[in-house]
Amino acid sequence: MARMPKEHLEARRRQILDAARRCFIRNGFHATSMQDVLTEAGLSAGAVYRYFDGKDDIIAAIASEAIGEVAAAFRVDGARQPPDLDGIVDLLLQVERPPLASSQESARLLVQVWSEALRSPELSAKLNEVMAEARRVIGALVAEHQRRGLLPADVPAEEVAGVLIAIVHGFLTSRAVYGNADPAAFRNGLRALMAAK
Repeated sequence: MARMPKEHLEARRRQILDAARRCFIRNGFHATSMQDVLTEAGLSAGAVYRYFDGKDDIIAAIASEAIGEVAAAFRVDGARQPPDLDGIVDLLLQVERPPLASSQESARLLVQVWSEALRSPELSAKLNEVMAEARRVIGALVAEHQRRGLLPADVPAEEVAGVLIAIVHGFLTSRAVYGNADPAAFRNGLRALMAAK
């Protein structure tokens, strides 16, 4: 039997994950059956099980990708000047190129990942790693602003970072549940609060 090229294998895996993601966004992790995923992907059970052991394995892969999006949103190029306060808010919301905030579907998937982390210790551990890194990166930006005198220095930078991240989590939850949360409007409101004396 001839071996399939790596590109073909990756494309097939991507096809399955994209189909599963659509199903999970539409129906949630637990209301989606493997048959739903097979039908959505247009593949046989054998083709799907070649790549994944079952639905939990697919959920883990989808969740890892969603967590990866969160991690990427918090990465900052160390060679650049740290962003100003508005830039920190933009970094959190990714207003210019939003991977998470751009659609209600993406926000819904992220909220489902958070819910799944309550059930899965392995996923919870991954999510905690990503969020610890996010707090570290945002905390470093906050500390830089404290050194410049742009933010009060009497509160630990990590605590300020935690609040900023929690605010964005609230935005994503609103986006997921109500669908009408606008990143630019949210940024403007948060900017006004940050500027208050």
